[in-house]
Amino acid sequence: MKDLTRYRNIGIFAHVDAGKTTTTERILKLTGKIHKIGEVHDGAATTDFMEQEQERGITIQSAATSCFWNDHQLNIIDTPGHVDFTIEVYRSLKVLDGGIGVFCASGGVEPQSETNWRYANDSKVARIIYVNKLDRTGGDFYSVVKQVEEILAAKPLVMVLPIGIEENFVGVIDLLTEKAWVWDNSGDPMNYEITEVPEDMKDKVAEYREALIETAIEMDDEVMEAYLEGNEPDIDTLKRCIRKGTRELAFFPTYCGSSFKNKGVQNVLNAVVDYLPNPTEVRPQPEVDLEGNETGGFAKVTPDAPLRALAFKIMDDRYGALTFTRIYSGTLSKGDTVLNTFTGKTERIGRLVEMHANSREEIDTAQAGDIVAIVGMKNVQTGHTLCDPKNPATLEPMVFPDPVISISIAPLDKGGSEKWVWP
Repeated sequence: MKDLTRYRNIGIFAHVDAGKTTTTERILKLTGKIHKIGEVHDGAATTDFMEQEQERGITIQSAATSCFWNDHQLNIIDTPGHVDFTIEVYRSLKVLDGGIGVFCASGGVEPQSETNWRYANDSKVARIIYVNKLDRTGGDFYSVVKQVEEILAAKPLVMVLPIGIEENFVGVIDLLTEKAWVWDNSGDPMNYEITEVPEDMKDKVAEYREALIETAIEMDDEVMEAYLEGNEPDIDTLKRCIRKGTRELAFFPTYCGSSFKNKGVQNVLNAVVDYLPNPTEVRPQPEVDLEGNETGGFAKVTPDAPLRALAFKIMDDRYGALTFTRIYSGTLSKGDTVLNTFTGKTERIGRLVEMHANSREEIDTAQAGDIVAIVGMKNVQTGHTLCDPKNPATLEPMVFPDPVISISIAPLDKGGSEKWVWP
């Protein structure tokens, strides 16, 4: 069985063109999942695999992938930023435990940032903030932090400070360790050195570090009392307090960098591992009856409990229907028979796959905490619950706004189906 404490199910969301897909691409490179970086503007980004996405340089549908960082498995969903595809963000946030809210350093808090942030609040998803594109003209980290406070009514906890602005942006200062991370201009994310804080920034670092400590220790009364008596907490204690505050949505650890220039992404990855919750630390999904009323039961996040899984996205490709599924409790294996509580029918699990954008890796079994895709399910729709037929239960369903326009497209015959290029 896998160690659930080393799982992070996260989503990356923001306004269009804030750099979500570019950030995802850098994460995949740093974690060794890919060996060559593909750029969005070249139509070569890993998670923008649809032809329409590559033509337009935008994300249209959410794409799932997984990678490893510091012995932790990160299941990542890259979501669209266009308002037209908001539903992709909504249903992704429903099944995630944490998120990275990306903001453009020059654009700040934009309309779709606000919408996605509200969705994340509704789903009670813990988040870290990443202010991207600091190398851009007009990039201003401190202005974006202020906008987060004023527009989103959120409490950003500044964890790093930028070194330089716009074209002179070279790195960040980690306020916990009081060390500077400085990258060269080679574009290689591994070409950096950790140095002392620049002399002209020491006063600002001291100011922001004091604010960081005072906010973090509010999560622990004993640590606060010791601090008031003159004892500054060590870094491990501060990290524990920050993790607690992040999980409880008391504040949001805030980072900055330039994904395109490969500067600052390591700090974000470290924050995902250090501060975002694992599947056992989030509120268990409530079980409901067929009318949607809570029964008092919960899907306990453990492989030993009866199966409880939620289908959150259906995608057609050339090999058939893919049902993206978040497993909340129990295990799911090839050959298992599961009950769809919405239809009352059972289906047999033929193939299980782990997705990496549009490529897939067949697996034999998955357990609580996993996000997988099931191939070839016939009667499952978004929001349906799959469970153990001997221990049936329904998970809280997704509620979608009514579409303005409904349309269905299908090939005329089987021959057309084989030639059809699925969007």
